[in-house]
Amino acid sequence: MSEKHLHIITFDVPYPANYGGVIDVFYRVKALTEAGVKVHLHCFEYGRGEQEVLKRCHEVKYYKRDTSFVNQLSLTPFIVNSRRSEALVKDLLEDDFPILCEGLHTTLVLLDKRLKDREIYVRTHNVEHDYYKGLGDSERFGWKKLFYLSEAWKLRRFEPILRKAAGIFAISRKDEDYFSSQYGKTVLVPGFNSADSVCSETGRGEYVLYHGNLSVKENENAAKWLIENVFSKLDLHCIVSGLNPSEKLKKLAEKYPNVILAANPDDAEMIELLRNAQVNILVTNQPTGLKLKLLNALYNGRFCLVNSDMVKGTSLDKLCIVADEPDQMIDEIKRLMEKDFTEGDIKDRDARMRQLYDNEANARKIIETIFNKGQKSMAHGS
Repeated sequence: MSEKHLHIITFDVPYPANYGGVIDVFYRVKALTEAGVKVHLHCFEYGRGEQEVLKRCHEVKYYKRDTSFVNQLSLTPFIVNSRRSEALVKDLLEDDFPILCEGLHTTLVLLDKRLKDREIYVRTHNVEHDYYKGLGDSERFGWKKLFYLSEAWKLRRFEPILRKAAGIFAISRKDEDYFSSQYGKTVLVPGFNSADSVCSETGRGEYVLYHGNLSVKENENAAKWLIENVFSKLDLHCIVSGLNPSEKLKKLAEKYPNVILAANPDDAEMIELLRNAQVNILVTNQPTGLKLKLLNALYNGRFCLVNSDMVKGTSLDKLCIVADEPDQMIDEIKRLMEKDFTEGDIKDRDARMRQLYDNEANARKIIETIFNKGQKSMAHGS
């Protein structure tokens, strides 16, 4: 059997695996490597540095992302234009192995005529113009709002580049429907995660937890909303945890004696917080892509309380308690705090999660699509 080599171009250094997008990338690279694929990893670096653990790949190369203001002045989206690299293209031209682009962010290679005969696939993490429009809607005013809405317009205009791809791997059923209807050649490959099986604790925890990358406005707004409308009205310990919270969020949490802000936990601390909580609560106003923090909570936590948008298009609503209004959430939290999480709950969740989120099976799906020479084009749907 001939060796399988695959170039993977990532929008960020995928380690530490501590926010949604890179969790999917890191554990997919790990699963593909364990399945025997020789992964040539190409990382755009802008602050996370080179990482020793990534040397398990066949090859790792880093390229500086150019985030200077001038890259915002183009009609090409900033998230794409800032990842332009001649060095990357030269490295890709050294062989004729297939290429997997992570997100629309890394797809400039689809426009390079030197690579026109290469098989280039794209892993979509969101319908990006919807995601950026949502970020813009989350901002009240100012240059950030203008940037996000401008980027949304540019991304919508740029997205048809996907017609040039050999195929698209969508992260959620909803995204699969969208990309398949627009461009065909789309396969559903759910998000990759750190857990191979559900590792939840039985019994009861003593607090409610919200977690997310708090430097992302969508997550900061969710945390503020929960603190003001739910946590402040509970006589329970409530923890908000995640990366780089703003001073505003810290001050809001300090107003309420029952609310604790746990900033910048490492991977082990985050898992402990998830496992020891009685209720993991997650809300969003953006029903886009797949929220990988929800998978994290389902694999490691006890009860998961979410709003409708958090589970839209994911098939995970049966594993969560769904509530949209603050009063409903408060009632559900009080009810769940009195309930044991049992071995039966764990077995049921594990069985359902394995049907969808099996890293090994999903890696095989990618391998079969890219390396099955008898199947020249991707099926529509999955």
